[in-house]
Amino acid sequence: MTDRSAVRAALKSQRIETPSWAYGNSGTRFKVFRQEGVPRDPYEKLDDAAQVHAATGVAPVVALHIPWDRVEDYAGLRAHAEERGLTLGAINSNVFQDDDYKLGSVTNPDPAVRRKALGHLLECVDIMDATGSRDLKLWFSDGTNYPGQDDIAARQDRLAEALAAVYQRLGDDQRMLLEYKLFEPAFYATDVPDWGTAYAHCLKLGPKAQVVVDTGHHAPGTNIEFIVAFLLREGKLGGFDFNSRFYADDDLMVGAADPFQLFRILYEVVKNGGLRAETGVAFMLDQCHNIEAKIPAIIRSVMNVQEATAKALLVDADALAAAQLAGDVLEANAVLMDAYNTDVRPLLASVREEQGLHPDPMAAYRASGWQQQIVSGRVGGEQAGWGA
Repeated sequence: MTDRSAVRAALKSQRIETPSWAYGNSGTRFKVFRQEGVPRDPYEKLDDAAQVHAATGVAPVVALHIPWDRVEDYAGLRAHAEERGLTLGAINSNVFQDDDYKLGSVTNPDPAVRRKALGHLLECVDIMDATGSRDLKLWFSDGTNYPGQDDIAARQDRLAEALAAVYQRLGDDQRMLLEYKLFEPAFYATDVPDWGTAYAHCLKLGPKAQVVVDTGHHAPGTNIEFIVAFLLREGKLGGFDFNSRFYADDDLMVGAADPFQLFRILYEVVKNGGLRAETGVAFMLDQCHNIEAKIPAIIRSVMNVQEATAKALLVDADALAAAQLAGDVLEANAVLMDAYNTDVRPLLASVREEQGLHPDPMAAYRASGWQQQIVSGRVGGEQAGWGA
């Protein structure tokens, strides 16, 4: 039987990191759709993030993106966050928007462009120092569109050289999280296309380099929970970028496309100790809310992660182990399905009430009046970071 008190304790201690860019205007590569009341600067993004945390009780960390969240005074931004009960999480670098990066950033054949890209990454570490952030999150759009366009192996050498320089700059309590993406915008060969490539680079760098699993960055049919279990076993799972995709892209709300997959992933997290603070796994959202209201969508996303986590915690580990040892395939599967099919909403409502929160975070946000306040009080909100 599952210890319900332990389940409740785990749910209360869960921490989910929300992305600053999810609060701003965003859209597709064709058009940015503007909404009323969106933030005009990083400070207002933190104000909105504080509303998500107030409603859910489990979202006290906010990831920043540089240069989209660049400010003059990062210590002041940190103080602004702390005044609202927040901390600043991963610093996300951007080496994919400048014209210079058309042929790549750290893997570009031009040494001057590589130096520029490395300078930005090192600037992000400086920002980590000022904000108290633990994680530098790296994603590279680097790659090639055509066979013969560049030397594939040489690009890996350039990537390794840049990563090593950044790794050496990290402080004792800092780490780098290397993300991967199967394709897009590099359609022939992406320089960090999969978890194996990311893992190989991180393994060579050392313990302060770990892999980020973005749940939308895989080929159809990929067993993401296998990747999660493997990386946890090796001590190389640094965090998640939670989102969903239906076809070839991502950034939709986590759990929207395949909630069963999200449950399977979080079961492996629970089983392999990924919820324990000492493992350091960061549970981050990486989403853009283009047609839905920003703050309610982020609250719903946090709730989706909570619900999948609660179901994963309810798996009867003893019964599952017994069935597995007995070779009882159907019973083992049934144990998992029993947990997945459990309606955990009453459990989570009760846990929130024990924390002094409204049992329904969506209702709590509606009742707060914050949406009406920002719609009437903010004019000219900024986009998340790209133009269209």
